[in-house]
Amino acid sequence: QVTLLESGGGLVQAGGSLRLSCAASGHTFNRYAAGWFRQAPGKEREHVATINWSGSTTLYADSVKGRFTISRDNAKNTVNLQMNSLQPEDTAVYYCAGGSESYTYTTTNKYDYWGQGTQVTVHS
Repeated sequence: QVTLLESGGGLVQAGGSLRLSCAASGHTFNRYAAGWFRQAPGKEREHVATINWSGSTTLYADSVKGRFTISRDNAKNTVNLQMNSLQPEDTAVYYCAGGSESYTYTTTNKYDYWGQGTQVTVHS
């Protein structure tokens, strides 16, 4: 069984930065792809960034490409999301996800494990 715990959310001004971290328990987490999704009020949960099991390959949503960077440290069982140049439209609850067969999967049903989410609010 794998449990995920996100941290690092908060309130930031437009143009600012935040770093989200996801700590995983369970020895199988680092064998699978993982990533970050987000859900804004009244919208469906959407893909933000995903990373393969080794950390060598990543995939980003067009809306965050060039601003966000996903990384993982398998020795520490963590996945991180560095978010720069944040905009009000980035406001959402951000969820860590794991247990996927491929980092190319961008739909929520392809991920077996989910954290509780962390709120990111960007004000103009």
